[in-house]
Amino acid sequence: MGEETTDKIMAYVRRDVMNESLNKGIRFDGRKLEDYREISVQQSVIRTAEGSAVGKIGETQVLVAAKFDVVKPFPDRPKQGVMISNAELLPTASPTFEPGPPNENSIEVARVVDRAIRSAECVDLDSFYIEEDKVLGLFLDVYVLNHAGNYTDAATLAATAALLDAKMPKIEDGKIVRGEYEGNLNLTALPVTTTMIKVGNHWLIDPSQDEECVAETELTIGTTEKHVCAMQKGRGAVGKEELLDCIDMAFKKGNDLRTILKR
Repeated sequence: MGEETTDKIMAYVRRDVMNESLNKGIRFDGRKLEDYREISVQQSVIRTAEGSAVGKIGETQVLVAAKFDVVKPFPDRPKQGVMISNAELLPTASPTFEPGPPNENSIEVARVVDRAIRSAECVDLDSFYIEEDKVLGLFLDVYVLNHAGNYTDAATLAATAALLDAKMPKIEDGKIVRGEYEGNLNLTALPVTTTMIKVGNHWLIDPSQDEECVAETELTIGTTEKHVCAMQKGRGAVGKEELLDCIDMAFKKGNDLRTILKR
């Protein structure tokens, strides 16, 4: 029997055993189906960045640093600032992460974080204009430090916390004066994401790594206080009524995450 066949059999066994527990309304780690693990945020963890934060959900940890630089604007938006998000899944964070250039998973989490923040319109990019051919560029660097499941929600949480922590750099003669600031970067909304998976007939919030391995459907929904600002579907299919229920749950859990950010 090949290794791949053995892995598939074990996945089916884990799914069956997990379903038996979920039918009783209990997950392997004792949580209810709609519960997050313990959540915490620590800001100002990197002194050389304009803003930074570590988001923790259970044992999953993600660091985000916000950095400003003077850049050329995009040709079609000559008076608007630039925002770019990058993500790196550090090999030390999980045995499944490998060194090398960004893979599809790191590109995906960077895209989700970027889309949630950009679509929330919480950062005034028009205020980043300096002079002709010069605008501020806001760079968000996402580092998954430890992967114990659902690093996407931890990444978005840390990114928003880093932006709340961020300070606007002082500009003189079209250049940044490093170490001097002109106030905080004021966010107009607090985007967060809520990731859900489906195992059997059960939807689970904030999947652990074991739960992710047997998920039949994956869905991440980004929300602000008022609207949906991002959505990313992984494997599987989602029905209309299921999607509406998931959106309602994303707002409910998103408000819990925003309460933590407001502290």
